[in-house]
Amino acid sequence: MTEILFEFVRAGTSVKVTAVEPETGTEASVVVPASLSEDQMKFQALNRLRYVLRKKAGISDTKD
Repeated sequence: MTEILFEFVRAGTSVKVTAVEPETGTEASVVVPASLSEDQMKFQALNRLRYVLRKKAGISDTKD
């Protein structure tokens, strides 16, 4: 991942944050409280994007 794009859409007391990896077109969204800082919001969305990318690659998150 060399570049990640973020989109923020506020809805009342929540914000939908979408993280997009342009190389693969993969995106992931999270809904977080509007009281979080922008960095905290990005962190949450990036974690979800990493999770989605691992799932796409067939890498399991569970420990055997």
